[in-house]
Amino acid sequence: MVKLKGAISGLGKMGLSHAAIVGAHPEVDIVSVCDTSTLVLDAFKRFTKVKTYTDYQKMIDNESLDFVVIATPTRIHYEMVRYALEKGIHTFCEKPFSLTIREGEDLVTLANQKKLVNQVGYHNHFIGTFRDLKRLLDTDVLGDLVHFTGEAYGPVVIKEKSGTWRSDPKEGGGCLFDYASHVINLIQEIIGRPTKANGSQLKRIYSKEVDDAVYSILTLESGLSGVLSVNWSDETYRKMSTSLTILGKKGKIICNASEMKIYLKEANSKENLGKGWTIKYITDFAIPVNFYLRGEEYSAQIANFVDCIIRKSQTEINSFKQALITDKVIELLIADSKN
Repeated sequence: MVKLKGAISGLGKMGLSHAAIVGAHPEVDIVSVCDTSTLVLDAFKRFTKVKTYTDYQKMIDNESLDFVVIATPTRIHYEMVRYALEKGIHTFCEKPFSLTIREGEDLVTLANQKKLVNQVGYHNHFIGTFRDLKRLLDTDVLGDLVHFTGEAYGPVVIKEKSGTWRSDPKEGGGCLFDYASHVINLIQEIIGRPTKANGSQLKRIYSKEVDDAVYSILTLESGLSGVLSVNWSDETYRKMSTSLTILGKKGKIICNASEMKIYLKEANSKENLGKGWTIKYITDFAIPVNFYLRGEEYSAQIANFVDCIIRKSQTEINSFKQALITDKVIELLIADSKN
């Protein structure tokens, strides 16, 4: 069997995770990696046969790649993704997609023109509980929706400290881009696309140049409104915790990465849901993967990307086009916060 040839550009936390997952995929050979850190590259040179580069253009030019995973700071997504697409290489890009709508629109157009598989790393869509939440809403289990809340909390910045790319707005840092984008994307794909933001606050708690918390009232295309509440300076959480709460005329669902709590006013025999509370756990929905790292969702998203390349079919999950919609909502929030 001829394996796909893949590469990783950017070897931070996510890039190294992707390298491990891609390297373990049975239908892929990871042939090269690129980063500016000699320490990380020296480790690859010492312990693997993977070729190393400090220049992503040289890597793309020298290696006959089928795909590349780009896991660099957002500031350089555009130039890297565009170069890969121009060379006819299928591209997976970490979130958020881009820093400007113009750049995002250009990449969506180019990927479509080249008929290349494209995907962005909003991994929550590969978590079984969120996938089943979308399915239940599509079956109208809650009836007419009344309200929603999208939340994420975690201990990323819990004290004033020296800056990294996360604290630089020009690099794509900040809670809005790094944390809230996940929640916005979930709301967009599971409940509906936000078209309006009101009362938006981008609050600085410890950071000097970027926001540490994001609060807003979002209105969707359907007219449904709800609350966005995100804070990456909350030390009461051990790690990032993301959840959606949806209230409908027939009941309520509270969903996170571990479980889904369903409350119905009347039993739903079709879904085998009784009156009152039903709790379903991630173990009921987990997607089988051949390599587990940090959660099955990370392997599942790469498996989906690779499968789409093999089948020559664009993914229906986390496309560049869908990620661009999220970027547009981010712009809505920024603009509203300045009013």
